[in-house]
Amino acid sequence: MTQHILVLPGDGIGPEITAQAVKVMEVCRDDFGVDISWEEAPVGGAGYDAAGHPLPPETLAKAKAADAIVLGAVGGPKWDKLEDISLRP
Repeated sequence: MTQHILVLPGDGIGPEITAQAVKVMEVCRDDFGVDISWEEAPVGGAGYDAAGHPLPPETLAKAKAADAIVLGAVGGPKWDKLEDISLRP
């Protein structure tokens, strides 16, 4: 049975970190036969920029359906001054 992983790159250094995690997952799948698949979704500041919320509903639904999650860093100075403090990543 394929294990599905949701990759949430996030912001700042997050995408760089999760890109390396994806490379490891590729080796596990391709060289060792680990039955995994993955997809990415926006979260944090990237989620706010894409959908107006740091945890867009589509991302939340994908997270609930995933077998595991790889989370990068979230937040940064760009989003520190949002008026609605509940939306700050």
